[in-house]
Amino acid sequence: MIPRLLLFLLLNFLALGIGGYFTGAGVRSDWYINMAKAPWTPPGWVFGFAWTSIMICFSIYLAFLWKICADKKRLVFMYSLQWILNVIWNPLFFHFHQTGLSMVDISALTILVAWFLFHYRNDLQWKSALILPYLIWLLIASSLNGFIVVGN
Repeated sequence: MIPRLLLFLLLNFLALGIGGYFTGAGVRSDWYINMAKAPWTPPGWVFGFAWTSIMICFSIYLAFLWKICADKKRLVFMYSLQWILNVIWNPLFFHFHQTGLSMVDISALTILVAWFLFHYRNDLQWKSALILPYLIWLLIASSLNGFIVVGN
């Protein structure tokens, strides 16, 4: 379990690191500061705390899932797709200012994470709860992204 957990922690935090690199000064940029944002937009520190917690839970979820999953090829494909969608949101949104395209990306990511939850819920049972923070956060983040698309 520990080697799998460490591998998924490494991969998931690598995704966050790459995304963070492409965020750059985006959060402090005039472009972002002057946008109409949703009234429920949390303070900046919440994002770091949320993503750290989410990736720890998701890594534990994946370590359990890897052990019991019969179709590892599908799991690797779906995980890779999730990883790519997660990583490209930041450059789409903050670097290229493609709020509409980033909305498509985060919507696809949300659907994919929901697929993980529902597809493997019978296999993982109560351990499926470990992916709920990711799904809930993506729903919130999608609403924030959607507000920006509509309001700007």
